[in-house]
Amino acid sequence: MAGLNSILKIFLPKDRVFYQLFESVSGELVKMGEKLKQIVNEPDFEKRGQLIKDLEDMEHVNDDLTHNIFTELGKNFITPFDREDIHYLASALDDIADYIYASAKKINFYRVNPNDPGIRKMAELISIGCVQVNKAVTELRNMKNMRQITDALVAINSIENQGDDVFDTSIERLFAEETDAKEVIKKREIFQVLEIATDKCEDAANVIESIIVKYA
Repeated sequence: MAGLNSILKIFLPKDRVFYQLFESVSGELVKMGEKLKQIVNEPDFEKRGQLIKDLEDMEHVNDDLTHNIFTELGKNFITPFDREDIHYLASALDDIADYIYASAKKINFYRVNPNDPGIRKMAELISIGCVQVNKAVTELRNMKNMRQITDALVAINSIENQGDDVFDTSIERLFAEETDAKEVIKKREIFQVLEIATDKCEDAANVIESIIVKYA
């Protein structure tokens, strides 16, 4: 038995790398959410373009971190929770980053003025959602503060619901007030991508909920 314990001690510390990587990814998402808010509040096209480039760099960092998670998954026999849950969570977090960047990129690509209450509200909700995702992910390391995790998951669910409402209201206003058909098409696509980003926050929350149900 002592020999088995020695062997386990060799392997167990390696599973800590997953917590570190997930926390790095979710921490980067917080920065991306903040950057998205800056982008939609920047009136100058060129300055906004530089902010979008910064966001692209952050998205690349998250791609590398996600790749590292999948690499570690292939190397490590012992994992902190189910391998499929690690895969699902990594993919869900990566999706959030992808849709945040995609929404920002479309704003300048389509030369849309983001001075729109719906766009700015959606960006705010996404930023808050990223903060809550980070809170939940950080608590996975110990799973001692279950109240913090569950509060974060409830907040993410609320944000997704608010995102749906903002999307519906914004699209209704867009069709009622915008006379340029091209602007309608462009803004509607931006709203759709922003709304998907809030959905992806909820997807990550659902994976985290699955993990804590199994292991808490």
